Amino acid sequence: MGCLGDGRFAVEIRNGVSNGCGEVEDAVKVLLEGLGEDVNREGLRKTPLRVAKALREGTRGYRQKVKDIVQGALFPEAGLDNRVGHAGGAGGLVIVRDLDLFSYCESCLLPFPVKCHVGYVPSGERVVGLSKLSRVADVFAKRLQEPQRLADEVCSALHRGIKPAGVAIILQCTHIHFPDIEPVFLDSNHQGWVKILVSSGSGVFENKNADVWDDFFGLLKFRGINMDKIHLRGSSDPCWCPSQSSLSAKVSSKIGPVNPVMVTAVASIIESLGEDPLRKELIGTPSRFVKWLMNFQNSNFDMKLNGFLCDGIDSLNANEEVNVNQKITSELNIPFWSQCEHHLLPFHGVVHIGYLMSDGFNPMGKLLLQSIVHFYGFKLQVQERLTRQIAETIAPLLGGDVIVVVEASHTCMISRGIEKFGSSTATIAVLGHFSTNPTARASFLESIPRPTSSGEQ
Repeated sequence: MGCLGDGRFAVEIRNGVSNGCGEVEDAVKVLLEGLGEDVNREGLRKTPLRVAKALREGTRGYRQKVKDIVQGALFPEAGLDNRVGHAGGAGGLVIVRDLDLFSYCESCLLPFPVKCHVGYVPSGERVVGLSKLSRVADVFAKRLQEPQRLADEVCSALHRGIKPAGVAIILQCTHIHFPDIEPVFLDSNHQGWVKILVSSGSGVFENKNADVWDDFFGLLKFRGINMDKIHLRGSSDPCWCPSQSSLSAKVSSKIGPVNPVMVTAVASIIESLGEDPLRKELIGTPSRFVKWLMNFQNSNFDMKLNGFLCDGIDSLNANEEVNVNQKITSELNIPFWSQCEHHLLPFHGVVHIGYLMSDGFNPMGKLLLQSIVHFYGFKLQVQERLTRQIAETIAPLLGGDVIVVVEASHTCMISRGIEKFGSSTATIAVLGHFSTNPTARASFLESIPRPTSSGEQ
């Protein structure tokens, strides 16, 4: 599933076109080897080039100039000018809402989605082509970023480029959490997302209490945006990235010291993208990214999973002679996190498990099912394999009649030039009775609740 939508990337790979990605490819090979992987394994052989192309696409903003976008996009439009009111040009506030962007977090190198709302008050009897607002925002999003600086840079660039009476920017950003393996392994209520709402304003929007902000928020209110929830500069939480939280520090202590060769490899990636790895905000980034990757190496989960499985088998075999009318037992919405082995990008979602259990049998405990899901999730994975592995592990414990559905959102679907925001993927594995009985399959599938994105903004 990590290859979903490769498109032009696949053509370039076949043709051996690297577009200057060689240094990044070499660094990715070092990372894979540091995880104990075989870089020549099927599924990983092309991963270094895929990762290099994804990073290059996702940081193309370093190679773009705002003035090249804005020039020629200003159009004369008669309207209010030097009259009563707080507008110029065509007359009043102009807003472009719901611009879907993504950026790479400068603290950990993980991509994060952004919902951007841009407003400006025209002046000088001229307006800007609305598509240019999106393109300018995208230039700065396609760099290593943090939300407030991204908002400020977009605001400043638009103000300089179109010279309006004022510019306002609102960003809704969502960051995947660094999973603390133990709580995730044992607690389905583990918080998987960090969200933040930031703003930036210039000109008539520079004063946060100006009436024009009321107009702006009034037009955004039905999107659930509240002015009181804006994250302000100088607040007690200076860094939004969960890689720098106290919880992440506990996780890092369990992972142990990071491999210095892997850290050096990540620093070389940052430099090859056009950034300075010695910039203050980036100094600790290589170590934090390596710690994220180390979550997905082969770990001692094997022992823990085997312990759970033994307990599960014992409890089920105690009643194995009971065989009355069967009914579908299900466990829905088990969360998971994983790392795509084709692009080294996170994917996340929920797992739904159904099985036929005769009357008199004890259902498989939720804790055991969660353990199986997380065991296979915390690896370099593809969604199809993850679905099959969960089904094949559960089936022997329950007589073989199992159905597993995995619903997931793939970061690679927004961060490789594809930019299909809000898309999700479902995979299914059916064994035993479910493979031959469409009525049983339909009954289980109808019980699955309507999906919602874990990272919904």
